[in-house]
Amino acid sequence: MKRPCIKLSTHREMIIPGVVSSPETSSGQAIWQIKTNNKHMKRYKYVIFLFTLIFSGANCFAQEISLSPLFGDGMVLQRDKPVSVFGEAPANEKITVLFRDQHKQAVSDENGKWKIELDSEVYGGPNNLTVKTKNETLEIKDVYVGEVWICSGQSNMEMPLLGNWAHVNNAEEEVANADLPNLHLFMVDRNTSFQPETEIESKGWKTCTPESCKEFSAVAYFFGRDLLENLNMPIGLIQSAWGGTVAEAWTSASTLKSIADFREKVLQIEKNPASKEELELKYKKDLAAFIQETGEADKGINGKDTIFASVDLNDADWMPMNLPGMVESTKIGSVDGSIWFRKTISISDEIANKEMTLHIAAPDDADETWFNGIKVGESTEWDVPRQYKLASNLVKPGKNVIAIRLSDYRGAGGFMGEAFHFALTSEDGFRMELAKNWKCKVGYNLKDIKTIPIEINDPNQPTVLFNAMINPLIPYSFRGVIWYQGESNAGRAKQYEVLFPAMINDWRSKWGGEDFPFIFVQLASYLKRNTEPVNDSWAELREAQRLTLKLPNTGMAVAVDIGDAKNIHPGNKQDVGKRLALWARNKVYGGNIPYCGPTYKAMLAKNSSLVVEFDHCYKGLTVSDNREVTGFAIAGKDGVYHWAKAKIDKNTIILSSDQVAEPVSVRYAWSSNPDCNLINSAKLPAGPFEAKL
Repeated sequence: MKRPCIKLSTHREMIIPGVVSSPETSSGQAIWQIKTNNKHMKRYKYVIFLFTLIFSGANCFAQEISLSPLFGDGMVLQRDKPVSVFGEAPANEKITVLFRDQHKQAVSDENGKWKIELDSEVYGGPNNLTVKTKNETLEIKDVYVGEVWICSGQSNMEMPLLGNWAHVNNAEEEVANADLPNLHLFMVDRNTSFQPETEIESKGWKTCTPESCKEFSAVAYFFGRDLLENLNMPIGLIQSAWGGTVAEAWTSASTLKSIADFREKVLQIEKNPASKEELELKYKKDLAAFIQETGEADKGINGKDTIFASVDLNDADWMPMNLPGMVESTKIGSVDGSIWFRKTISISDEIANKEMTLHIAAPDDADETWFNGIKVGESTEWDVPRQYKLASNLVKPGKNVIAIRLSDYRGAGGFMGEAFHFALTSEDGFRMELAKNWKCKVGYNLKDIKTIPIEINDPNQPTVLFNAMINPLIPYSFRGVIWYQGESNAGRAKQYEVLFPAMINDWRSKWGGEDFPFIFVQLASYLKRNTEPVNDSWAELREAQRLTLKLPNTGMAVAVDIGDAKNIHPGNKQDVGKRLALWARNKVYGGNIPYCGPTYKAMLAKNSSLVVEFDHCYKGLTVSDNREVTGFAIAGKDGVYHWAKAKIDKNTIILSSDQVAEPVSVRYAWSSNPDCNLINSAKLPAGPFEAKL
């Protein structure tokens, strides 16, 4: 860490004759303004000269104590466990930390790093925390002791209470009532790094007010508010989240090297040049190679010709598919790369030769679109439906062909939204629905591409978010973690089944091996509802999440009943936060309360039926509406699933189907957006699962 020779503290005063100076704080740092007039101009120039010497390192007469933004006014220290205070100072300097009646000392190492461990304290505050060297004293005010939680993941954790893209239910009212002086918020700024960092970007701790909470995670806020109401002690929330990110970005290099799928990528990252300029040059070079390699590998491209966009192409052997939907739910399965879609339509003489608009649902991730072999548009915007204008001479009588090259770089690939997003329209009121009867085929698989460009600020590279947004938090003491992520890993469920628990163990090992509580949200419902049982990438990801509960001290909040078919960011963050808090209140704080919905326990075959037993039924199983139990499908040895008739019998469900004589497996809520209604007496939903005899 490069440091200036002196840091001006807001708690010290600097007097310079003839000059009036005043500190103004910004993000916990001191900004000094020097006021003068012509009479003192010569002296003013002399002062500026002195400041130049000081901050350039010449003739240093003092060294600063450097602390992470985690240590600032309004901070919360974890109660009832040892607390680490750490930072940097001159090498071999004696450091003293004073807090309440504790007086602790240590000596910084040869690199200036130091750490002092305070004894555990009971909750309360505010108090002051003092850090001293022989030359300096830093005073941190309004320090509380209470419960601290790290809140991490992707966009559904990052989504704020208010903002351009936020749409939390009753947001205005929630924010207006967010005057909670015992709730303290700390937001880690977005940042990436190819190497583990010790410094963190943040504006520091803020007491929760209607103004300060607006940009803070809605899920974390509702979780913290629930804890505050029930524990009645200071709560500190540390938000470290970034939308659209993959779990491997939040995992350290040492752990990813032990997973075959990531080892080579991590080794490649570690060989990257250190300077920003060299990284940018390498990225540009690799990007050019990537474009060339993908073009050569794509079956739909031959040199400069996009043969899969040709009107006369024979696509009889392509796979049929209705849109929108994800290719992972089809026979194609999990693939990143390019997937081509084609649809042939017939235009009448009356409609032909008119200007039209082609409407396409939001691609995941990017698209290039042709009409009758002519490219009419392309975009890399994610989750945005497309509208491409068609010139009148493009729309011909008779046969017309639409071709789309969809590029999918991570997670599930396909089209999001509703069937009505696919249409051909004109200004005179003509509309042709286009959702059904598409054909698709893989162009290239990203696994076959040798050169993958690594952009400096790309948050979806392995290790880069752990390095920049988690590692700098170590060894700050906290109680546990809440986590909401997985959407960006959909389509790679088997990999996630290994990666996610590895990430949790990774974090635990970095904090000294403590099995701290780790509570995560199972993916909420999303996309169109299937009318028949299907294989589904989101359901598979949810199953990988459920299996992670095998790790000790983990919990899962089910959200399959509170999603949004049309939006990957559902607005009901209140229930998500509440369900996370129920786990914490029961398992972490010993509250004798229901904390989860019915969970799969065991299964047995009985005649032509399956009897499925559940835990956490409390006073019994029931349904969330007035219908029969829905959401169950069973299969025989052929593996073909059919909807099952379901009957509640105490803590079990008896399943049968006229189409399955000898059932051997069961699925519940096995779809991106399942129709399911099983709950317990606490009105908490059963989570999706798959089980086999």
